[in-house]
Amino acid sequence: MNQTELTDFATRYAAAWSSQDPASLAAFYAEDGSLTVNEGNPSVGREAIAATAQSFMTAFPDMVVVLDEVTREDDQVIFRWIWTGTNIGPGGTGRAVRMTGHEAWTIGADGLITESTGHYDEAEYQRQLQPGGSTSDTTP
Repeated sequence: MNQTELTDFATRYAAAWSSQDPASLAAFYAEDGSLTVNEGNPSVGREAIAATAQSFMTAFPDMVVVLDEVTREDDQVIFRWIWTGTNIGPGGTGRAVRMTGHEAWTIGADGLITESTGHYDEAEYQRQLQPGGSTSDTTP
């Protein structure tokens, strides 16, 4: 993919995260693709990726993810994002969250993500969920 195609792909990917439709997000991945968040256990396969996306979408039903920047670094694509939402899902705190983070993608010859390793500041996320916590720019 050239830079224009990468930007389009990343913009559509961010929109899928914001869609409340986890299957639309999982469709960006190869059948056996994987998504790892903050060095946790990888979600492997579209069904598992959709389940991971659903957990975020349920906790933050007003979640919006936007593309900040997409770049190519060696054999990976780096997708930098800004995520906002209110934790009003079941058991939620009612607190607003604004986070920045990134995913490092490996993209296959078919144009689908074969591996995504994502990161955001977990401590900052937890702080924002607490009473008295406020949103801030958490650029890693």
